[in-house]
Amino acid sequence: MIVKNNLRVLMAKNKMNIKDVAEKTGLSRTTISKLYNEQSTTIAFETIYKLCKLFDVDVNDLIYFDENE
Repeated sequence: MIVKNNLRVLMAKNKMNIKDVAEKTGLSRTTISKLYNEQSTTIAFETIYKLCKLFDVDVNDLIYFDENE
């Protein structure tokens, strides 16, 4: 089991790119890019909060366990 995120899906649904998310959240483009490409090994609570607030979702809509991994 591995922890994954739905950032790519949320961005697509809201027609946003990495630049848009960075501008609206104040997060770095590097942070967003790593999450988008599933390359992050950690994620700060502040990052989770800002992304959940931007997309108006709960934490479990952003982060989930992949039982197949």
